[in-house]
Amino acid sequence: MGHTNRRQFFQQVTGGSSVADTKAYSIAEDKIFQKYANKELPHGYAKATASLNPYSGPWTETQVMHLLRRTTFGVKAQDVATLKGMTLDQAVYYLINNTNPNPAPPLNYYQDTYADPTGVPMGQTWVNAPYGDGSVNSLRRASLKAWWIGLMLNEGISIQEKMNFFWHNHFATQTNVIGDARMCYNYHAMLRANSLGNFKTMVKLVTKDPAMLQYLNGYLNNKNAPDENYGRELQELFTVSKYNNPNYTEDDIKAAAKVLTGWKINTSTLTSYFDPSLHDTSNKQFSSFYGNAVIAGQSGMAGANETDQLIDMLLAKFETAKYICSKLYRFFVYYNIDANIDATVITPLAQILVDNNFEIKPVLTALFKSAHFYDVNNMGCYVRTPLEYILGTFRTFDMQLPANYTVADTYNAWNYLRNYSLNIGLDLGDPPNVAGWPAFYQTPQYYELWINSATLPNRMLFTDKAVNSGVGNGPNMNIKIDVLNFTQQCTNASDPDALIDYVCSYLLGVAASATEHASIKSILLSAQQNNSFWTDAWHDYVNSPNATNTAIVETRLRSMYTYITRLAEHHLC
Repeated sequence: MGHTNRRQFFQQVTGGSSVADTKAYSIAEDKIFQKYANKELPHGYAKATASLNPYSGPWTETQVMHLLRRTTFGVKAQDVATLKGMTLDQAVYYLINNTNPNPAPPLNYYQDTYADPTGVPMGQTWVNAPYGDGSVNSLRRASLKAWWIGLMLNEGISIQEKMNFFWHNHFATQTNVIGDARMCYNYHAMLRANSLGNFKTMVKLVTKDPAMLQYLNGYLNNKNAPDENYGRELQELFTVSKYNNPNYTEDDIKAAAKVLTGWKINTSTLTSYFDPSLHDTSNKQFSSFYGNAVIAGQSGMAGANETDQLIDMLLAKFETAKYICSKLYRFFVYYNIDANIDATVITPLAQILVDNNFEIKPVLTALFKSAHFYDVNNMGCYVRTPLEYILGTFRTFDMQLPANYTVADTYNAWNYLRNYSLNIGLDLGDPPNVAGWPAFYQTPQYYELWINSATLPNRMLFTDKAVNSGVGNGPNMNIKIDVLNFTQQCTNASDPDALIDYVCSYLLGVAASATEHASIKSILLSAQQNNSFWTDAWHDYVNSPNATNTAIVETRLRSMYTYITRLAEHHLC
């Protein structure tokens, strides 16, 4: 065929999956990684050729897991069973409509560290409280991020959290630039409430939101000193974009800036308002790209209407619909969009978006029901984000926080996970800039940017700890994978081959090769040749789970899970 398998870049960078031992991972000792690190990656991948036509193939665990891997932050066995019991149409409908757009807000967990000067007690929300001071505001921002991690960690069978993250990356802001934690929360709540709604409505809300006005200097934009920052990003990043090299001009950016003059922030109510005295009332002339449109200048409060007219004009360009659909495609399917995919997938999705007046659900429904989405070349080719890697470990292994955890304990545990995500490349709430994370837009690497000589060993260290010593904030707070409980989910766990196939189906983005299967089996059998070495040990444990029998199977299982989670395929979904 002349094409490289689109999953092989991992093997070529890391030298494959040969990690022979199960001691704590050290990149300094990984000679294979050192040999191949930082080499140019191949980009002649095999191409998915299926179209947007409805998928009519088998609906098995393979397809269900693919759907869940892409639409949630981790596959859980009970979720697989639930969706497998549905038809494809029912499963997609459930994922898209089983939402929680208004969860209970974040809480004060920091009272024992720093008493809230506004009187918010431990365990109560701060989102409607006065500002307080810089110290408590910083702790509230940490509370917001921890709460967000908790929502992702405890999501049901729903695309809600993935869509929240998608829009956070698209309409990117940074909490450390916005500053006020309450404003950050309100912005998050607005995106969440509209994440599966109408894109046109969302653009209008984002444009006037106090957090965005603060972030891109919209509140400084006035007729005497136009600020082009938001007018530029609105076109380049949020709507029309640079997709297919559209020919909007610098004058279009200047005209948009004039349209947007006059919006201010009420810092007492944390709302935005329009000040007509600061608005440019001249006519705004746009280029031929926009059909030489003119937005007539209006005086008084009517000047605020120009903002909606501008957004309507931007969304009237088909380039906007194609851009949004291309971003959804790269987020949920794969980053490579060639001419065929553009014609047979992106353009039809864009037409669906336009035909449905920019409602998002019809686009997602068409994509997740399509033959293209379930094309074998689109499975196991997506490098998991830091959030998917960390939260997926917790979710797949059903790792639970102890029932006796206090509010402070719970938020500290969530903050540990958030900080670890930062450690491997993704600071939730604070993307690098207004463009979001490079892994979602930087050609030609895209997702491959998540993996480098710093992040890879720290990813492996996380799962090493989760399997063996536990992850968390200290010796008495660590949470460890219950390998016995996870293994018992396999209905034929006494058969080493069946067990390995089951475990790999959850932990690897693609099926283990025969060589990998043999290596895993050797670990489970402690290098013995006869299957009975494991089968007998497992039966002994099931029939008499005393300390000795438990220790025998648990030791072998921890060695096996450590090995599997170090495989390159574990980073794929």
